[in-house]
Amino acid sequence: MKLQQRILTFLAVVSLGVATFSGVTPLRAQAPQSIPALPLDTAVRMGKLPNGLSYFIRHNAEPQARAEFYIVQRVGSMQEEDSQRGLAHFLEHIAFNGTKHFPGKGIDHFLEGIGASFGSNINAYTSFDETVYTLMNIPVPRKSVVDSCILILHDWSNSLSLEDKEIDAERGVIEEEWRSRDSGDARNQERLLELTFPGNKYGQRMPIGKMDIVRNFPYQVLRDYYKKWYRPDQQALVIVGDINVDEVEASIKRLFADIPAPVGAAERVYVPVENNDKPIVAIASDPEATQNLLSITYKQEVTPPEIRASILGVAMRYVKHMITAMANERFGDITQKPNAPFLGASMDIGPLFGLAKTKDATGFGAAFKEGAWEPALKALTAEMVRIKKYGFNKSEYERARKEYLVNVKKLYNERNKRKNKAWAEEYVSYFTDGGTLLDIPTYYDLISKMSEQITLEQINGALAELLTEDNLVLMLSSVKKDGVKIPTEAEFLAAYETGIRQQVEPLKEAVSNEKLLDKLPMKGKVVKELKDQKYGSTIWTLSNGVRVVLKKTDYKEDEILMSAQRGGGSLSMTASPLDKKLLNQLSDLGGLGKFDVTALGKALAGRIASVSTNVSNLYDDISGSSSKEDLETMLQLLYLSITAPRADQEAFKTWQEQTLAGLQAAKANPLSSLGDSISRFLYPKSPERYPLTEAEVKEANYERVLKLHHSRFATAEGFTYYFIGNIDEATLRPLVERYIASLPVKKGVQHKAPYDKVVRAIPGTHTKLYSKEMATPTGIAVNSLSAPSTYSHKGILIASTLSSILDQLYTKTIREDEGGTYGVSANVSLGRYPQPYYSMTVQFQTEPTKVEKLNALVFHGLEDIAKNGPSQDYFDKAIKNMEKEHSESLRRNGYWLSQLNHYYGQGLDLVTDFDQVRKSITPAEVQALAKQLIEAKDRITIYFKSIEPKK
Repeated sequence: MKLQQRILTFLAVVSLGVATFSGVTPLRAQAPQSIPALPLDTAVRMGKLPNGLSYFIRHNAEPQARAEFYIVQRVGSMQEEDSQRGLAHFLEHIAFNGTKHFPGKGIDHFLEGIGASFGSNINAYTSFDETVYTLMNIPVPRKSVVDSCILILHDWSNSLSLEDKEIDAERGVIEEEWRSRDSGDARNQERLLELTFPGNKYGQRMPIGKMDIVRNFPYQVLRDYYKKWYRPDQQALVIVGDINVDEVEASIKRLFADIPAPVGAAERVYVPVENNDKPIVAIASDPEATQNLLSITYKQEVTPPEIRASILGVAMRYVKHMITAMANERFGDITQKPNAPFLGASMDIGPLFGLAKTKDATGFGAAFKEGAWEPALKALTAEMVRIKKYGFNKSEYERARKEYLVNVKKLYNERNKRKNKAWAEEYVSYFTDGGTLLDIPTYYDLISKMSEQITLEQINGALAELLTEDNLVLMLSSVKKDGVKIPTEAEFLAAYETGIRQQVEPLKEAVSNEKLLDKLPMKGKVVKELKDQKYGSTIWTLSNGVRVVLKKTDYKEDEILMSAQRGGGSLSMTASPLDKKLLNQLSDLGGLGKFDVTALGKALAGRIASVSTNVSNLYDDISGSSSKEDLETMLQLLYLSITAPRADQEAFKTWQEQTLAGLQAAKANPLSSLGDSISRFLYPKSPERYPLTEAEVKEANYERVLKLHHSRFATAEGFTYYFIGNIDEATLRPLVERYIASLPVKKGVQHKAPYDKVVRAIPGTHTKLYSKEMATPTGIAVNSLSAPSTYSHKGILIASTLSSILDQLYTKTIREDEGGTYGVSANVSLGRYPQPYYSMTVQFQTEPTKVEKLNALVFHGLEDIAKNGPSQDYFDKAIKNMEKEHSESLRRNGYWLSQLNHYYGQGLDLVTDFDQVRKSITPAEVQALAKQLIEAKDRITIYFKSIEPKK
């Protein structure tokens, strides 16, 4: 039977199955024997070696000459014993510190030598039930590189060195990773897991582990864990990219042949999650928590794998997606109104708390203002009751269906331009969780037909089974401080029970099929056209004087990006610092034309188009994006943004309420005030740079800010528009004439960038110390150096080279040698205004007693480069990585959009001579820059050291 006929047959079966959702065939049903698994995508080569190792290989050339190499372990923190908590994550770290074929830092050295970088291209993650090692976007110029990457996967699978000295060196790094994450919210989360999984491993296995174990476990314990769990029967290779599939498969079979099949292996058990007859109520609070959250969850049995692999599984996913999309639209509408009972709310259907493999759940959650859990719970349960009792209405379903279909259509349109990473992640998910692997055309066809067959009545019928009243879990997370009432478990449960007995009315049908524009603007004209060979661009001059630059690309099939810019910005305005600070926050609260924000979102359902405006220090900017089909919609939004911005006092009041709640909650984080303190220290006369305060939010003048913002965009004079993507000029031209050439042009608006008004940080040499009580001992160092220079393309690239070198150097000296931090952020750049200057910033987090000692290494490293020049190895890797990143950028629409702006708007050509300039950079020039910085008169060091909270 042909595939198309099979799909149609399956759809007929699904119609019968879905039609009974409201009856006896539940979403948790056993798969009927008559429903087979869906066909697998034949473009991916799948197999299993005799030793049990699985593999997925796919040729894909986006991006060109690049590939992803993953090894997936169906092993995570759930395989740890109580005395091993943290070893799964520790093993993930130590895998980069020496293997059979890549001793020491051999993996990093090899990959960095071909242009990859640690973090962005070389990484891994550990979860409860899996650990995944990722070599991402790796250059593959020849087969030997591919084989070397496969050999790395081989060593991760079976040949880690696990040397004593490397284990000891990594202990400090992991403790610093824990330190960087141990916030009040993280502590609340860990406590809630313990309470909601009573007596179950899922409540005791946060992957970061316990630091007393990380600091002290015997070496052999880690080696035993590795030998026990890292085995081919629990592993899969995922290799996707510009590779030869046959050659890769042969290399896998050859290189992994020496790994034997496990004998007498420990059983890999997915820990079951128990049902609960009585409600589980979990409450956690912490003085440093910034998130106030509550959730209502109904545990459910997982869908059997045979159903998830069938067409019924696809139908179930569709139904669940529709339900959550419609519910979340309702919650979003509520939060757009003043005096909303919660700051945000959502519904989700999937694995319990997003992590359990053996239990699914339907969950509702809400964020609330400090102490305001009762109104949030009442409102959340009211919507749950309304949904369960009355279901959703036709307009809601139509919008949700349109949104789903437009995204599936975009996936289909972009199927030949899909990135390697997207394919790789799909195969990782398939190996760890099962499901389907349909090819995209079949999936698109299936969803298109399915969405026509599944009715609103059938979806509403499924609600009875999702919104049950058993297996209940209630959770609340709150800040702990005087004046904030936290309920007891009994009070929280009683409030829930009262809430689900509420009497509610059905939601009124809200149909939104109005046009964005009732009357189209009068068209202008393209009065001049120029074909520029420089970047292969077309330049139009319009009848209103606006210039349009467009460049057609084939990097994405269904993407068009737009931007516009002119000089001006906030520095050209005569306005208060507060009004300038609020310009971009308040400008789009009201919606456009006749639509408020909520109505506009509904009117745009099923369309991929957006436009936004922004006022920076020096420029007025407009940006937008769309699919090919929705290009006109994007330009209509542009026209409305310029000619019909909308004020909405209720939206402004909502913004005030939510912003004040956010600022109030943030105070609980001891570091929340650090950014404000640093800004005030560095820019004592520039209050517009300081973070927004509660007093300023209350003081905000909505009308004045809107008038100020709209004054910048009410005229099109001086703007240059840029379009890039899969553009058809014949289609774009009349739309530009209609919606851009018709924009008003009014004289008198300053559109010259006020470069001379750019404010720099305070000059001179300064050291500043801040401190605050904090539960987790924390130290932070922030360094800023600057030195005068001249502005050039080469200068930009020299700065980038030094930045990369410092990143490598500090990773070795501060992270690896000292075990002093989880990561160091180092950046060197060349600024242009008000006069050209080099700047360097370095910051890291550590233990308070170490911060000054480690910070000395920052300057020691820079001094050594200034005196002796950079390491040739570091220099070569930096240049190679720069080359790699640039070659990848040349295939991105976003990169070209910015380059068009640089060239036509600011006269900077950063593309044409890139390779020539890059090749001309020498270690001596990097050394000279380091010397400039180390001798700089402008040097600022800021320390933060926490102090122990008073008991």
